[in-house]
Amino acid sequence: MGETLPTPRTLRTVPLHLEDMAYQGAAIGREDGRIVFAEYGIPGEDVLVAIEKDRKDHSLGRVIEVRTASPERVDPPCPYFGTCGGCQWQHIRYEYQLVLKQTVVRQQLRRIGKFDDPPVLPTVPSPQPYGYRNHARFSVDGKGNLGYISRPGHGYRFLRIDRCLIMHPAINEVLTRLQERAHVKHQLMVRYGVNTGELLVHPDVSAIDPTIPSGQPAYHESLLGHRFRISASSFFQTNTAVAERLIQLVLERIAPTGNEVVVDAYAGVGTFAAFLAPRVARVIGIEESPSAVSDAQVNLDPFDNVEYVQAKVEHVLGKLAVRPDVVILDPPRVGCAPEALTGVLMLRPPRLIYVSCDPATLARDLRKLVDGGYRLLDVTPLDMFPQTYHIESVATLELAEGTP
Repeated sequence: MGETLPTPRTLRTVPLHLEDMAYQGAAIGREDGRIVFAEYGIPGEDVLVAIEKDRKDHSLGRVIEVRTASPERVDPPCPYFGTCGGCQWQHIRYEYQLVLKQTVVRQQLRRIGKFDDPPVLPTVPSPQPYGYRNHARFSVDGKGNLGYISRPGHGYRFLRIDRCLIMHPAINEVLTRLQERAHVKHQLMVRYGVNTGELLVHPDVSAIDPTIPSGQPAYHESLLGHRFRISASSFFQTNTAVAERLIQLVLERIAPTGNEVVVDAYAGVGTFAAFLAPRVARVIGIEESPSAVSDAQVNLDPFDNVEYVQAKVEHVLGKLAVRPDVVILDPPRVGCAPEALTGVLMLRPPRLIYVSCDPATLARDLRKLVDGGYRLLDVTPLDMFPQTYHIESVATLELAEGTP
């Protein structure tokens, strides 16, 4: 199983009653009025917490003993849970994870976005709470072992992993076949097309195991029947089944009639554009990544009403010579650059769809858009990342009446 990792340094241990769940996956308790973020706890529990760090206005720790357990607590199935750090919530019943994610999105919209009563809908579940990830990036040690870098409390040490329960079985098969033989530099990336059966393995490992296809420039995945080419350096959603539900949800929120002009900002390899093109008059995609634009040209070749602009969204969005009916924003975790939001407010599209993988930056950006004249209609969390605190969300906004 690999080397034994050191136990994180404990400053003190304190009994706590856990009151709530914080964004980034820790439960919240109070030590003499001071906030404590306790990893591996659940709201409502009485626990003993090992405090590992004291910060200016809060402390960080982890649950080392559960004295009164929540009825939502389950036994985590992974032997690495608590050390690996990749999953934070395996100890929580999956149905309750969905409730917590809805609660966290609502909390972030209240605290950061200053929305009094944010319209957050129930979380859309993942059909597979385990075995869902189609993309892995394994670290490599000097002995050919594959694994992850352990949770911060363990000093960022290498941890050998023989099976990752959130990875698709096809990825775990590659892991098994290369374990102890992965004499490659730094990392091994494995991506898998769940609906096509295609692998992408980097770097080329044919000299180690010629039976594993590797070194490919791209692979293919199919979403809702449409085939996509995805280059090694192009972004693609890690949960194929939830990605399909995400596309359906965006289409439902747009409700296209056939006459719309849609701007797809942060358009990637064309996952939204491919489904919008047959349903609207025109799609303008904006994407910075050269590999994603190259993929999109292949993926969108059947459609003559789609054009792609290769540029940073913040550089071109406000300069478009057309007023779109809909703008889709699907930025990375850091959210939209201020100039991108300014561009939206200059264009004034009647409808906005904001796809987010970070509730905090979503809340920040929604506040700016609402202050700029939009009305927030709804926010739907989707569980793209079961067993972790990460949350995908789709927010729908419309231009408020009377806004020029």
